[in-house]
Amino acid sequence: MRRRAFTLIELLVVIAIIAILMAILMPSLRIAREQGRSIVCRSNVKTLTLAWLMYKDENDNKLVSGHTPGPSGSAWIVMPSNAGNASVEEKKEYIKQGLLWPYVKKVEAYRCPSDRRNNSPGHKYAYRTYSVAGGMNGVSATGAWEILPCIRYSDVENPATKYVFLAECDPRGYNNGSWVMRPESRQWVDPFGVWHRRNNSTLGWADGHVGMQRWLGEGLIKWNEASLYEPMNFSFYRTPDSDEEWEDFEFALKGYGYRALE
Repeated sequence: MRRRAFTLIELLVVIAIIAILMAILMPSLRIAREQGRSIVCRSNVKTLTLAWLMYKDENDNKLVSGHTPGPSGSAWIVMPSNAGNASVEEKKEYIKQGLLWPYVKKVEAYRCPSDRRNNSPGHKYAYRTYSVAGGMNGVSATGAWEILPCIRYSDVENPATKYVFLAECDPRGYNNGSWVMRPESRQWVDPFGVWHRRNNSTLGWADGHVGMQRWLGEGLIKWNEASLYEPMNFSFYRTPDSDEEWEDFEFALKGYGYRALE
């Protein structure tokens, strides 16, 4: 018995149906993949936050330095010389010299799987995603960026309302220092990393819990995106320009722990 082959029209119909199904399914698959990466990101921040808490438990309640010094420094993380041009492998090796490495001996925990800076020429060899908030012993104890930072855990008022770790997108190709804002001047300084959705960032809080924050102000969202997509033209310092962005600022300011204004 002779079998009938598909005609050209039938093959084209089948291909068209497959293409339609792929067009329907691909967005769902991308969403599912991003949700999985978001879970990994929150797990990373949770791990780092618990390590931060364990460090203070073993060091007489003192907070680990949240700054990022060069090779001769001592802090939660250390950076190689000329960090903007240092390779990813160099950055990974210097992560292992940080004071939190004994508690988190997995270099992948320091990077969000959705951090896209390594695909941007302006960011060169960016690797580490997360930064410590400046008020958590991340700036000079003598006063910098308009604040006197918390030095000991007892300095942190209501730890459940103060964030420690956050995703940052420093446009210089690496997250330099700690993440800061200006409480008195009422300005943003450093941009947030918005990896999973254009208006969401991951935050780790001083009591150990982790959450996602949804930003409302379109100006802030576009500024964050500019740090990723236009790093060479990015401008630090931003004054909120809408009611929604002021709401974002007040949220960030309320959670920005420090002892006092400078």
